[in-house]
This record gives sequence, structure tokens and C-alpha cells, in this order.
Amino acid sequence: MKTILCYGDSNTWGYDPVATAASAFPRRHAHDVRWTGVLARELGPSYRVVEEGQNGRTTVHDDPIMGNRNGRKYLPACLESHKPIDLVVLMLGSNDLKAMFNLPAGEIAAGAGQLVKLIRQSDAGVEAAAPQVLLLCPPPVGDMSHLPDLDEKFTGVAAKAKRFPQHYAAVAQLHGCAYLNTQTVVTPSTLDALHLEAGEHEKLGKAVADKVREIMN
Repeated sequence: MKTILCYGDSNTWGYDPVATAASAFPRRHAHDVRWTGVLARELGPSYRVVEEGQNGRTTVHDDPIMGNRNGRKYLPACLESHKPIDLVVLMLGSNDLKAMFNLPAGEIAAGAGQLVKLIRQSDAGVEAAAPQVLLLCPPPVGDMSHLPDLDEKFTGVAAKAKRFPQHYAAVAQLHGCAYLNTQTVVTPSTLDALHLEAGEHEKLGKAVADKVREIMN
């Protein structure tokens, strides 16, 4: 059985924008609805899909408000606890768009590149080798003008997110890992402009499964 570790933020955790809109706290898509669950279904019993998503997780930055969201700090322990890992699917960068970090798209992608480098230098793979990596460019960001508090937190990020694909593709090429641009696959919910509704999880899970088969065969 091959092990696939999916390391990401709220869209990997399965944040449900529809249910959350009517709730006092974040709600999660059901396991089989989340893209990681779709991935497991599509790949079948010869694969074990490990879901490691966290709301608010960044690539390499400390969030002074939420705390414990730095993806680089948790990643080594995560790799250690799940090894041997055949492939790490990495999708982070959306939370780095927050105004508090004030980062250009290229530096956000470079942060993701630091995580790719860490994975590729680890011994978390089969026979203490490094796992393979599939880097996912984060989804696009929609219009937040109807949500003034969120719009202020993510000031002007839609245009910046559109520049992600070129930078993430360059990072993947630099580090010699596989790459998938999710912006050609999914569209965020109009409710919060950030998170994926059920149908988008289905599309993403299938697209990632196709890419995983290409990598592992």
C-alpha cells in the first residue's frame, strides 16, 4: 500500500463555506466529500491517503493572532509521524495572502518552495529516502466586497492570487517536483471567496488522483 500525505490549509481540512455561513464556528465537509476523500476513493484500496489540513496554516510564517499556523514548524514532525510516505501533496499559500504578511506572490510561492525542499531533504520516504512531492498551486480568490471584514483582512488579493500559477510552476521546476495548477480546476465559493463547495472538492480530488497516478506509475 502506498501512502499519500496531503499537507495544506482549510481547503485540505475541508472547510464548508455553505454550512459555516449559518454557523457560529467553522463547519467541515463530510470525509467522503472532501477532496482528500475523493482522492482516496479514486485511487482505491492500494493507497492510504493521510489528511493533514489546518485552518489558517501558512507556508513559513507565524500568525500572531491565530498561533501555531506555521507550516514549516509542524511539517518535520508530521513527516516523521506518517513515514514511510511515498508522496506528499502540498497545497499552501492562500493564508500568506493576508494583509498582515504583506507578501508578493513570488515570495509566497518561495515559501512553499522551502517546504518542498524540506520534504525532499527528509528521510520520510520508503527505505529512508525522500518522498516524492506534488506541489499544488492554491485556488483562485474571488470577490470579497460583500464581506467587508474579510475584504480588509485580504485586501486586494484576488489579483495577487492570479499570479500564483507562474510562480508556483517555477518553484516546482526549480525543485524538480510534480505540479498541478488548481486554478484551472476549481472556483471558490461566492459566499466567502476562499473556500471550496462540495462540487469543487469533487473536481479537485479527481484532478489530483489523475496526477498521482501519473507520478506513481
